[in-house]
Amino acid sequence: MEWIVLLLIGLVAGTLGSVMGLGGGIVIVPALLLFAYYLPILNHMTPQVAVGTSLLIMIFTGLSSTFAYMKQKKIDFKSGAIFFTGSAPGALFGVWLNKGINVDAFFLYFGLFILFVSFILFIRNHIKPLPGRLSGVERSHIDQEGHHYTYRFHPFIAIIIAFCVGMVSGLFGVGGGSLMVPAMIVLFGFPPHIAVATSMFMILLSSIVGSISHIALGNVDWFLATALIPGAWFGGQLGAAINRRLSSDTLVMVFRIFLIVMAIRLIFNGSF
Repeated sequence: MEWIVLLLIGLVAGTLGSVMGLGGGIVIVPALLLFAYYLPILNHMTPQVAVGTSLLIMIFTGLSSTFAYMKQKKIDFKSGAIFFTGSAPGALFGVWLNKGINVDAFFLYFGLFILFVSFILFIRNHIKPLPGRLSGVERSHIDQEGHHYTYRFHPFIAIIIAFCVGMVSGLFGVGGGSLMVPAMIVLFGFPPHIAVATSMFMILLSSIVGSISHIALGNVDWFLATALIPGAWFGGQLGAAINRRLSSDTLVMVFRIFLIVMAIRLIFNGSF
């Protein structure tokens, strides 16, 4: 039974993370911490182990999603590589911040972060590129359907934003796409599907950096990872397929409600 629960956690996390470019850690980390009250297999769980294990899982979610989005020709690899120059040191800084945090404080901060992500998801469909967007590197992209897109970004600002995304990833074990995707759409004019796909590629790279750091600190539960990885892998493929074929409005609405309930529970656990 416990293995089935872990497999489902990985599947749900991989699917939702791939659909919205979030990475899936925003589901895995709170799920591991909250299910620790009910599943004996998780009774040793700490914020550090939850974050370290989540980042390892996100490597497979990101890899699976990246392969799927590569086939759809939706990833802007050059832009993703520039963003990674900021997210990599950010991930290392986030891992350092995570080292001394206790369970109650982690619950509280992570709950507040999830509420913020819920707010971003509520306004996400209304996000439009700013008129007179930032000047800088101009990029062109042609997707699998032959659609041509042109957008631009300032590398310095992009790297600063990516550093914050990497820090959130290393600290909370999440992908940071909740911050990166809206920034790519609003500030830089990325088409939404390109933003999500490129975000998943960047999350893959940041997760590798963050997970290596957590592995060195002994914060990865390899036994749990073997149960979560298959679900996360197939979830990444499924999420990319949903992103391509279906409107995700209903799924996003359910996810918003789920996040708000989870955030309230985390904040309650961390405050009382």
